[in-house]
Amino acid sequence: MAKITKEEFIESLKEMTILEVKELVDAMKEEFGVDPSAVAVAAAPAAGAATEESSTKTVVLKNAGGSKINVIKLLKEITGLGLVEAKALADNGGNVKENIPTDEANQIKTQLEEAGAEVELV
Repeated sequence: MAKITKEEFIESLKEMTILEVKELVDAMKEEFGVDPSAVAVAAAPAAGAATEESSTKTVVLKNAGGSKINVIKLLKEITGLGLVEAKALADNGGNVKENIPTDEANQIKTQLEEAGAEVELV
């Protein structure tokens, strides 16, 4: 039997139905005594660890502070939200911007802190 490449194997998987893939997984368990889905689950935390060190951050408003009006104005400017939505964000806290470059996140954090807000980057 000729050896197939990884690309050929993946292309053939794309043509299979879900039932056929399940049967393939079951056959691999029987033939090799290994559960391929367990390998995928074990690899998932490693992929998550790389994400933690990513170059994107989320700016989270914890508390608007004493100068809430200035914070609301800044939130409108930063997010493009309307007055009501920006006020709700200032009142309740939450994500200001998600998955933005770290430099931009730090700049927004600095602006909000200067306006009196308590901000966290995650």
